[in-house]
Amino acid sequence: MFQNIIDHFQTLEQRPFERMAFLVGGLLFFWILEGAIPLIQMNYKKTKLKHAAVNFVFTVIHLIIHTFLAIFIIKLSDWCKDVQFGLVYWTNAGIVATILIGVLSLDFSSWLVHLLMHKNKFLWRFHLIHHSDTNVDVTTGLRHHPGDSLLRGIFFLLLIFVSGAPMYSVMMYQTLVVIATAFTHANIKLNESVDKFLSYFLISPNMHKVHHHWKQPYTDSNYGAVFSIWDRFLGTFSHLEVKELKYGLDRYYNEEKDEDVKELLVHPFMKHHD
Repeated sequence: MFQNIIDHFQTLEQRPFERMAFLVGGLLFFWILEGAIPLIQMNYKKTKLKHAAVNFVFTVIHLIIHTFLAIFIIKLSDWCKDVQFGLVYWTNAGIVATILIGVLSLDFSSWLVHLLMHKNKFLWRFHLIHHSDTNVDVTTGLRHHPGDSLLRGIFFLLLIFVSGAPMYSVMMYQTLVVIATAFTHANIKLNESVDKFLSYFLISPNMHKVHHHWKQPYTDSNYGAVFSIWDRFLGTFSHLEVKELKYGLDRYYNEEKDEDVKELLVHPFMKHHD
């Protein structure tokens, strides 16, 4: 049974339609849930569908970039296996430990690259496109500038190199992060006690919404993707009451243009940054 699961994820990269089903299924599920139990009543500039269409353009670009990067991910993971390079091989980890090392290492890559994009002014130019969305919902999750997407891929490769994560653990994490991204960005209202309980080990919806609050220091906190351990142990966790949330940015970007695809794509290369 356990070996069947390993075999399933080991070859998941070869089944793009199954992978796409996780992405589309997660988006649709939380899209419907947003209508049933909304956290915030959104004030869309035009319609929810128009807002989704803008973010979908970035989602498609993100997926194209990561489909290309998948070639390098497979080659690097296989190379680590062939030469026994990385934490999973140096520690002679069993299957369970290998999964844990691989999944946690890749989740750390998500936290680390996210932190760096907030701390480095040049990298922030690309990442702020994600934060410029003034209506955070399930479609915001993959609203990443191509430069942002590429940098995430580089750090993903770096942590595969360090951990030696085999493909089955890589695909387990990628499946987890796709679902988690939809969950944490979705405009859904969870029971506060449930959300707080989840936030002790996972990134909960309310915890991530704090990261999308327009003002510092909240924007520079809660960087995690799947697990909350990095924020809690490394001092980047913060809490804010839902009723105080306001999405967007207090500077850097004109909120009136947060649904202008062309403007969003060229904005990082313009010369008016602080």
